[in-house]
Amino acid sequence: MNLRFPFGAPSWPGGVPLPPAERDLGVHYDSDWARSPLARLSRSVIQTSLTNPVVRAITSPTVRGLDRVAHLDEPAIFAANHSSHLDAPLLMAVIPQRWRDDLFVAGAADYFFDTLPKAFISALTLNAVPMERQRVSRTSARRATTLLDDGWSMLIFPEGGRSPDGWGQSHRAGAAWLAIRSNKPVIPLYVEGTGRILPKGARRVRTGKVTVNFGAPLFPPANGDARSFATAIEDSIAALADELVSDWYTSRLRAGASATPSLSGPDAPAWRRSWALTGTKSTGGANSTTKGWPWTAPR
Repeated sequence: MNLRFPFGAPSWPGGVPLPPAERDLGVHYDSDWARSPLARLSRSVIQTSLTNPVVRAITSPTVRGLDRVAHLDEPAIFAANHSSHLDAPLLMAVIPQRWRDDLFVAGAADYFFDTLPKAFISALTLNAVPMERQRVSRTSARRATTLLDDGWSMLIFPEGGRSPDGWGQSHRAGAAWLAIRSNKPVIPLYVEGTGRILPKGARRVRTGKVTVNFGAPLFPPANGDARSFATAIEDSIAALADELVSDWYTSRLRAGASATPSLSGPDAPAWRRSWALTGTKSTGGANSTTKGWPWTAPR
């Protein structure tokens, strides 16, 4: 029976085009079901029996800097560089258990939530929630801050996407903005090696060795300046990278002098950037070499 308004749907004015039907995908995908008791149990079984052993077998991870976060028990925002699809499952395998059980991942709404199968798998296995990449939308911000306020921790990649060539990209202010809004500390992370195992565009996974370096927590500034806090997060991740290719003392000296090499690499042609990233140079010993990064401009 066709009921008329108000008992049925209202009629649409003739000559006015109908708006496209809103899809329940992308940023509008409702992933709340992935935090139900059954979904959490399923995810724990999947990670413990499948994803964590596989990722560890592929990457043979070395974890450093855990002593810097040993005193922190409150929920936190983990902010890491991003070179590979391996980054999220790897970090979910090495982040300490006290955060891992209540951790959600900020997933690109336009990539991981563009189809129902991908959205379902991302939400179930990674506890991913859809987030806008280009900006912090009202929907994304409300969802993330609600979870943070409820005691969840967050894993986010402030670059907004995987590196196209192995070098870092400029950070967006989303992680800093969410930390300020929720008053949660940010734990910077530097992941080294995943870009060689599964770089962007690769169809085959290689085995290799990966290092994850945890930094000291960064607490939101009282003045609420998200841009300066985003810069501080980016600088901290760069210092963690510098620490891996030099040593703690040298990296601290560089950081104190604002001379930490940038993760974005040299402003040069593609071949020069590739050479600077993967080349080797002498470090003094007869057979001693190190990777080409950190690159510094000639004086």
